[in-house]
Amino acid sequence: MPYPYVLLSAAVSLDGYLDDTTPERLLLSSRADFDRVDEVRASVDAILIGAGTIRADNPRLLVNSPERRAVRVAAGLPPYPLKVTVSGSGDLDPAANFWHTGGEKVVYTTEKGAERVRALGIAADAVPLGPELDWRRLLEHLHDVRGVRRLMVEGGGTIHTQLLRQGLADELQLVLAPLFVGDPAAPRLFGPGGYQGGRLRLVETRRIEDVVLNRYEPTAPGAGPLPAAADRHWLAVACELAADCPPSETAFSVGAVIVAADGTELARGHSREAGDPVVHAEEAALAKLDPADPRLPAATVYSSLEPCARRSSRPAPCARLILDAGVRRVVTAWREPDTFVTEADGTGLLTAQGVDVLVLPEYEERAKEPNRHLL
Repeated sequence: MPYPYVLLSAAVSLDGYLDDTTPERLLLSSRADFDRVDEVRASVDAILIGAGTIRADNPRLLVNSPERRAVRVAAGLPPYPLKVTVSGSGDLDPAANFWHTGGEKVVYTTEKGAERVRALGIAADAVPLGPELDWRRLLEHLHDVRGVRRLMVEGGGTIHTQLLRQGLADELQLVLAPLFVGDPAAPRLFGPGGYQGGRLRLVETRRIEDVVLNRYEPTAPGAGPLPAAADRHWLAVACELAADCPPSETAFSVGAVIVAADGTELARGHSREAGDPVVHAEEAALAKLDPADPRLPAATVYSSLEPCARRSSRPAPCARLILDAGVRRVVTAWREPDTFVTEADGTGLLTAQGVDVLVLPEYEERAKEPNRHLL
């Protein structure tokens, strides 16, 4: 199921703390950066914080600029994004600012937690996710039921940690403040645990008065049959490569990228690359690698179109080439239609051999775009 684009936003001290242990909240951002955060809030469909942040900071979580609210209204949106919190227990203060400012609110919780929220008379929609909290179910509900396409997550550290560890964060906006906390009892942004491997991609660095904003994107593919945020990035790259294909009336335009488990791009290719009129995208990418490359068994192949199971131009279809390379995971946007080959089923050939194949249908239209004349 599709998820919203998940943007994590936080400010920390140089030694990685979100706050100190004094009763007053430690202000880490500058005045100009608070305005930048307000701009980001105005650009999203929903803002999420944890119940612990409500208890500790009692935030209002608003778009403060009247001009930005007016722009939202002119675009047919409510003046404030949907406000979202997560609480397994449902132990929330009905008097907190969160419930009495801004627009609509929703609480994602457990079955027992939902009963408690309703009993407290909290002015919010209580959505039970089952006996335990489930981030994937939460994101699916936000996308499918609430229509949320961009979600801003403002904390706290436990929620940021969980989303990163599960590979569900598409972007991290991290502001570094020029001070130290140094108190081991103070809250940190990220907790211990098993994070995805590899280096994050630095997208932007910007000085804002005396703080620095760094924007990062994950690069490491997911594992097994569950999608990760980086899978969406790499599949989008494959769809962009399809647009580079020389036009054809007898074959699809397809792009492919092969990515190692640590997020390193190993190779890319597209249909009819380098003047070869019959080469396929996955074939072109795999040809650039040593078949004995030890990274291939843990790599992921991203292809804008399902790898072919049969072809007339060459004896080995792309699904067979992927199996021969030892790759065990494929992510694609679009199942092959019957335009040139009837009952094509590259997915069936791959899964029969134990390969995990994910189809992300939210990218299907992008994959079809350079092939409109064939459909």
